[in-house]
Amino acid sequence: MKEEVPFIFGKIADTDNFTDRKVESKQLYQNFSSLINTIIISPRRWGKTSLVKSVTQKIKAEKPKVKVCLLDIFNVKTEMEFYLVLAKTVLQSTSSKWEEIAENAKQFLSHLLPTISISPDSVSEISFGISLNEMDKNVDKILDLAETIAKSKKIKIIVCIDEFQSINEFENPLAFQRKLRSHWQQHQHVSYCLYGSKRHMLLDIFSNASMPFYKFGDIMFLDKIDNAVWGEFIQKRFQETKKTISEGCAKMLAGLVENHSYYVQQLAQQSWLRTDKKCNENIIMESYESLKNQLSLLFVGLIESLTIKQINFLKAIISGETALSSKDVLEKYKLGTSANVIRIRESLLAKEIIDVNSKNIEIQDPMFKIWLKTDYFKMK
Repeated sequence: MKEEVPFIFGKIADTDNFTDRKVESKQLYQNFSSLINTIIISPRRWGKTSLVKSVTQKIKAEKPKVKVCLLDIFNVKTEMEFYLVLAKTVLQSTSSKWEEIAENAKQFLSHLLPTISISPDSVSEISFGISLNEMDKNVDKILDLAETIAKSKKIKIIVCIDEFQSINEFENPLAFQRKLRSHWQQHQHVSYCLYGSKRHMLLDIFSNASMPFYKFGDIMFLDKIDNAVWGEFIQKRFQETKKTISEGCAKMLAGLVENHSYYVQQLAQQSWLRTDKKCNENIIMESYESLKNQLSLLFVGLIESLTIKQINFLKAIISGETALSSKDVLEKYKLGTSANVIRIRESLLAKEIIDVNSKNIEIQDPMFKIWLKTDYFKMK
């Protein structure tokens, strides 16, 4: 029988694969229990979705009167699509069987002429027999649907929306945000957990005093998982599959990829696959080089999409330059003017290549950073 690989990346971490986040999990659980709106902000692939999924699983198991609606709006491109997805998800998440979905749809959204179809595998699909113009006249009912159902059924509902920054792609995002805020801030039986993968956009939505969602809820900034915690987790997962790795090697493995959740799991998986009984530094370094080589084609494509000045800007960051607008740095890295440096920074930020934190600029992807340094710029 083929042995199951004990490290997961590229998908939501389940209970066994979810690592630490004890403080954040406790805070989010308390927020959900108290119906406090929560915004989770961190760079990509740091485990936001896994954190939300872990806490919602726990709260559903312990609090049957709490229902959780999970939405991912990454592919939702218009306001009308958002309303449809929200309505369908709320109806499905607050019903235990398709008959109840149909009953709730008829009771709470009768104006939208809802219809329920059941596939052979018993998966229900909700559609609305109404034009988009008529749908537009009923958006208030959809935005208040969770609150209406919660009050009617005497339950609490938590609506979790992943990739929330996607609303900035809608035709009139500010007006849409005002509309959402005006409804959601009045809800007493529903709370909202909003998060996504574009940290700088979410910061603007929730931390900018001029924006509609300013002070909408409790903002949680996720830090990286501590190196010691990763070391303990990696050791435990090796031991569970009758293999071993020392504490020092486990910490070294996580440190190579700067304790980045996605890459720690990926490098640990590659090292585990190369290990017969005991993992050592040679196996880890072999796996690390292999991983870097695997990613090189992606990184070459990324570099080819950048301008010369953007590439030079990245070189300056990797070289440890901090005064990027100083005359010496502008000349040394051929960055042009100080105004051009600002434009380059904003462009790379929008592409999620860099992250700006406490005025420090970092390259988000640790493997991209090491590839740039060792393979592209060939720096020592």
